[in-house]
Amino acid sequence: MSERTIGYIVGSISSTSINRRLAKALERLAPAGTTLVEIPIKDLPFYSPDFDADYPQVARDFKQAIDDVDGVIIVTPEYSRSIPGVLKNALDWAARPWGQGSFNGKPTAVIGTSGGPIGTAAAQQHLKAVLSHYNAPTLGQPEGYVQSTPGLFSDSGEVANDQTAEFLVGYLEAFGALVDRYALVPVAA
Repeated sequence: MSERTIGYIVGSISSTSINRRLAKALERLAPAGTTLVEIPIKDLPFYSPDFDADYPQVARDFKQAIDDVDGVIIVTPEYSRSIPGVLKNALDWAARPWGQGSFNGKPTAVIGTSGGPIGTAAAQQHLKAVLSHYNAPTLGQPEGYVQSTPGLFSDSGEVANDQTAEFLVGYLEAFGALVDRYALVPVAA
């Protein structure tokens, strides 16, 4: 595939999120022919099956944004050794109504950063289990556990460490290859 659009979901709605800075770094480092666009989650209400017959516009827009991209990168923090509730809520919106899951067959990748040395590993394992249930082909390698240090990522996405920048470029290239592999594969609902 010569041109691809990758959506990214930041699993934090914090105004000071280091994961948002990581997402901006990915956006900035995207290889030629790849455009990264955010798929926002902060305005989604709490999911309830009561909405399945009539989704609110913000949820329809969210699902459409996933449909419109070639793949999705989920950039997640780790809250209490799992994914943030706001991210799980967004994933529940994407999975419903029954039979209309937005991630079915959609190439996905998971990455995250934290101050600790395991860089969101526990959260990512939970998230990968959810994505597996959604039938989303998910990038297995390289794994994206990034330990954040003060000043590693600027608000505009600059990366202060060359090795980290190189890793992120390689990560994006690996995900691009996964997206390309699934580009022409039809997936049954």
